[in-house]
Parts: sequence; C-alpha cells; structure tokens
Amino acid sequence: MSLYHETAEFLTSSSASGGSLKSRIFGKKDLKSQPAQVYALAIESSKWSAILKEVIERTDLLRLERKITPVLSVLLVHDLLLAKRGIAIPATHGLRTSVERHKARLTAEFTKSRIRRKLSTVEALKAHIEAGLGNTTDSSQILHPRWVRINTLKTTLEEQLESTFAGLERALTVDAVRKRGSKHIFIDHNIPNLVAVSSTTDLSKTEAYKSGAIIFQDKASCFPAYLLDPRSEDDDIIDSCAAPGNKTTHLAAILQSRQPDPNGGSQKIHAFERNYGRADTLKRMVSLAGSDRITTIHAGEDFLKAKPEASTYKKVTSLLLDPSCSGSGIVGRDDMPELHLPVPKNNTPLPKDSKNKKQTKVPDPTKETRKRKREDFNEDLDVMVDDDGMVTAVDTVDELNARLTALSKFQLELLIHAFKFPSARRITYSTCSIHAQENEQVVLQALKSSIAKEQGWRLLKRADQIRGLKEWPVRGDIEAAEGDAEVAEACIRANKGDEHGTMGFFLAGFVRDSNSVEDIGAQFLRDEHGHMVRDMMGFPVRAEPMGADSTSSPMDEAAPEAAVEVEADEEEEEEEWGGIEDDQIPETKDEAIGVPMPTKNKQPKVNAASKHQHNPQKKRADLASLSQKKKKRKK
Repeated sequence: MSLYHETAEFLTSSSASGGSLKSRIFGKKDLKSQPAQVYALAIESSKWSAILKEVIERTDLLRLERKITPVLSVLLVHDLLLAKRGIAIPATHGLRTSVERHKARLTAEFTKSRIRRKLSTVEALKAHIEAGLGNTTDSSQILHPRWVRINTLKTTLEEQLESTFAGLERALTVDAVRKRGSKHIFIDHNIPNLVAVSSTTDLSKTEAYKSGAIIFQDKASCFPAYLLDPRSEDDDIIDSCAAPGNKTTHLAAILQSRQPDPNGGSQKIHAFERNYGRADTLKRMVSLAGSDRITTIHAGEDFLKAKPEASTYKKVTSLLLDPSCSGSGIVGRDDMPELHLPVPKNNTPLPKDSKNKKQTKVPDPTKETRKRKREDFNEDLDVMVDDDGMVTAVDTVDELNARLTALSKFQLELLIHAFKFPSARRITYSTCSIHAQENEQVVLQALKSSIAKEQGWRLLKRADQIRGLKEWPVRGDIEAAEGDAEVAEACIRANKGDEHGTMGFFLAGFVRDSNSVEDIGAQFLRDEHGHMVRDMMGFPVRAEPMGADSTSSPMDEAAPEAAVEVEADEEEEEEEWGGIEDDQIPETKDEAIGVPMPTKNKQPKVNAASKHQHNPQKKRADLASLSQKKKKRKK
C-alpha cells in the first residue's frame, strides 16, 4: 500500500522542495518502498497518463469511488491495465477492490482509446507511448533520432536500403527524421554505414535487427572506433571496458572492411569486461554481430591488472578506452514526462488522502520553503546513474564533485596504464559525460604524466584526424582545457539535445611520437573508407611521389641505377670467378630466396648482399672462360 501513497506524494510535491524527481526519490532515507520501484511507477504512469486520463474520465471512476484521488487513480489503473502482476497490494485491500470492481469498463475504455489512435494491438500502443507520442498536448516536441549502424560484418548499406528501409524516403538532413511519424531515413555524413530514422519507427521486430545485421548505436558512440582508425597493416587492439559490445563490434567491422582478403588477417581484438554479468552480454553481442572470429573476450578480467609486457599483448598497437563515467550525457536518463490528471465530472469535490486523512498540499513554487536549509543546493543536480548502473544520490555541489573526482581518478589511471603497452601507437579515450572533470581535465593530466613524456605520447591533432571527425564542428571546451586552444581543438564533443541529434559525448585521440606503423602507413594514399590505394601491380601508392612516376613499383624505381652499377662491375666479377673450383659452383636455395627477379630489359640493383646471386646463364659463360684459361696454362 505504501508504494502508491509514497509515489503519489512525490508526484504531487513540487520540484522546488528538493530538485528533480529522481534525486528526491533516491535521496529520501525513510522510504518504506524500494526507491527504484517508486521511481519506475512514477515514470511509467506519467508516460501513460494522457491515455489513462481519458480512460478514468470516461468510466467516471472518481465520482463512483470518492476515496481515490486523481493521482492515485492514475497509478492504480496503470498497474491494473499494464503491470504484469496487476496492482501490488493485497486483493482484499480497499483501494484495490475499489478499482478492480470497474475492471470491465476500464478495459473497454482502454481498448477504445487504442482504436481511436488507429493502433491494432496493445504492443503497437506501447511502441506509440515509448516513442513519446502519448502526450497529445505536446505535438511540437523534437524527438531524438534513432541511430542505426549497418553491421558490415553481415550486410551492406545498399542491401539494407533495399530491404529493411525500403519504405523510407531519403532525407538530406537529420531534422527530417526528428519529426513525429516521419517516414524518412538520413544517411550520416560523418560516420560510414550509419543511418538515422524516426524514433517512432519500430525496427526491433525486423529480421535485420534480430540477426545482428543492424545495431542500435548512437552516432556519438560510433566516434571512438572510427577515430582509432584500425588498418590492415596494424596488429592487435584492446577494448578496455567492452560491454555491452557496440564499440567492440564496430572495431571488428572496420577491421574486416580494410582487409584485402575478407577471410584473411591475423589481427585480434582483446575485449576486457571485469563484471561477469556484463561479460555475458558482451559475448552474446559479439556472437550476434559475427565478430567472434577475431574477438577474444577476457571475461572477469580487469584491464588495469593486465601486464603490458606480457607476450599476449606484445602485438597490441591500438587501444580503445571507454571507462565507467557519470553517464550525464545519456539521452532520456531523467526526462520526466508530463503528468495528466483526470478531472472529476460535475465538479465533484476531490477526496482526501485515505492514508493521511487530509488533502495533500502542493507547495507553491513561487514561495521559498523553510525546509530547504542547504544554501548550496542546485536544482540542476540529480541522482547520478553511471553507465554501469550504479546509483548515487547527488544533492549538493560538494557531493557531485566528490563523485566526479572518484570517477576521474579511475579514468586517468586507466589512460596511464594504456600508455605503458610497449607496441601501442594509438589510443582513444571517451566518455558519455558532459563534465569537464571527466573529459578535458583527464586529458591534460595524462599529457602531464611522466609516462606520457617518456614514451612520446601526444594528442592527435584535428588536422591529422580521419576526415569524418576532422570535419565534426563541435570541439573541446577551451576553458576546461585551461585556455589551450590546440588541446580544445583536438578534443571532440557532442552535445545532448542540439541540432546534431546525438547524446552528450567526449572523445580524444592520442598518438605516439616514434617510428611506428602509423608513420609508415601515413606515407601512402587512402580512399574515403580508409583503404590503402594500390596500383595495378598491387603496390601501395605514395601520398607524395618520390620520382617522376609516382605509381611505379620499387623495382622500377631502382632499375636505371642498377643497370649502371652492373656495367661497372662486370669486369670485376669475371676476375672473381677465376678462383672458384667446380665443386663450389652451385649455390644453395636459401641464398636465392628473397632476391627480386629482374624485369624484362631491366637489371635489378646489385649490392654487396646480392652480387653473387644465382644466375645459370652467366655461370655457364664463366665456366667456359675458366676452362679455356686452364687449357692455355697447361700448354
């Protein structure tokens, strides 16, 4: 019984008495019900309140049952019609019997409400509500788009446009899919194989979703794997905090797309997840997405305890770090729906609360309440639910800073540990947080560390970033970067609720100043997908031509010089052959391996290592000359 009365009390009290709904519920110490249960009932009932208001008013419930208040009627009818276990109080309780005696009429009106909205099933009505369409008074609200990544491990963008999204019209901007009931699809300009559709488009029952061919993933969440830019010539990759697996499978898809042979490549992705429950989710995701062939899951293993010098990780050249954070950038984490309350017919007096025997008084938000003693309280502060699901009630600035300090300490430790991997050349660090303490300030502290300076780690400059993210307009906070414009420009941000339609996000890339695979790979041209451009002979095309013919092979470039050297050395070679005996003439097979064969009409470059390479024709001529010399000596 206390569940409904306590929830009703929170819904009828003003936010001025203690911040947001979530912070008031989780911050209250003397609740008899579970805070999570109270919060879920409040949110779900509010989502459905526009429809429940119609149902209650049409059945005239408030006039027939005078003991039930408008807010209690919404909560009780919600559980009667929509909760799996019905109303969560004993069957003989007065409130439950007062509602259940009208179950037939309530159910009939609920069905009529669904039909008026032209929805064929209850499941369709639930999707309608989850999409935010239940609030009939707010038709102007801009929806957050549903971002869908095309999993190229199993399909292609073209295939999905012709099948799963066949009924949708192409849109030029993301705004077109943010309208209610939109039938458009937007193909993203920054991230390859990413599309956006309206959040009212239900794709969860499509074959593509069930088979892992498409994956629901926010655009900003696709940034880290794309910036890490794994290439076919790189070695292994580590995803340090991998569950649920969206970024891990994105890495795998990028890797396969850049392999000359789709079935080849020896690269591995080491996916760490210290929580066994989340590791199970990771395993299912990796299997569904088809990336299990190249993904090694380290279930129950803490990345911070992995030894960088271990042989298992000696080939690790890239690391993706997406550690636990405050989750303050996640969309919809505490978006409180509007509560619609039914109005009694014929101005029926509102009943008094059956528990407290007096009318619940709603505080006037224009008047300051005496109960609010803490002057440092900020209405914007909230309960912090991090991306691991840990709930922390945050009521003051000090409490928020304490939580952010603990998180940033862990995040910095993770980044410093990544710097220690001896073969590492590239790292991405990201959070779904809007707080500078977890973002730019962690980056600055990492750059100031002794290990970063010793190992030559620096920020990946904007000019050196892959094209889609180099063109992304939202950069780091210059104030949070302590006025360093170069650091701010190198950092990438995404703002929750802006015109780009993403969650709140932060990303920074680190590269190592040394002779690495990255430096060698940068010498060659790449197409817009990151594939290395090759000539007709299969040789990589250099970004800056070394000679007149930039597409010539290394053998062709060396040929003119080789011809000159061979002519100059011919007489010397003839003299050297004079001292070789017959039993020493044949060379071993090993001496010929690795020596490039000369092209037609051109001679390979002769050097000290290959001057005496196997050449049967020349040796036969030398032997004939040697035989003639011996005959002359005998005479």
